[in-house]
Amino acid sequence: MPRQFFGAIPHASCDGQGTRIMDFIDKTLKCVDCGNEFVFTAGEQLFFHDKQFKNEPKRCKACKSKRASGRTVRPETRTTCSECGAETTVPFKPSQGRPVLCRSCFQKKQIGPQPARVN
Repeated sequence: MPRQFFGAIPHASCDGQGTRIMDFIDKTLKCVDCGNEFVFTAGEQLFFHDKQFKNEPKRCKACKSKRASGRTVRPETRTTCSECGAETTVPFKPSQGRPVLCRSCFQKKQIGPQPARVN
């Protein structure tokens, strides 16, 4: 039996009392990453409709959380500060010939007077 949710929905039918009803039915979708099937529930469909999302989800919850958690990882590189000589880590790979600063030296440079740029 389909789940029914109440609300002002464009292609809804009336229940005879003037209340609009839209039937959202659980759908089975296929994950683009792992290929497993997952259920796009009626409640999730209502949420997507309320937020005016146009596309259905493409990934199952496991692949979605795996993908989201991978974004926060940054490579940490150990190096020596060009100003004070302290050992530090930076969230990037330093390129040859460019100075690398520790956090405190970097913040000192940010606070100090900014040189005028010439175009």
